[in-house]
Amino acid sequence: MDAVSYSGFRKNLKNYMQQVNEDAEALMVTSQSTQEDIVVMSKRDYDAMQETLRILSNRPLMEKIRRGEEQYHHNQTHQHPLLDDDGDPDD
Repeated sequence: MDAVSYSGFRKNLKNYMQQVNEDAEALMVTSQSTQEDIVVMSKRDYDAMQETLRILSNRPLMEKIRRGEEQYHHNQTHQHPLLDDDGDPDD
């Protein structure tokens, strides 16, 4: 993760915003007090991180995911035809 001082960030805000969005890498903005340091990330990455946290904190869902992984690793999977919008098999 790159780091920039608060004054440097403020002077080049637009460029840093573009960089964070294009590179998909967070940026640490530092100040004289480390308690005031912040991390800037794109909204897309923030939303993805929040969704990951929601999934990881959902025990029933994580149990289903783990059960699916176990089935996959033990070749206990079945292929099904895709369904179209009406619920009928897609031909």
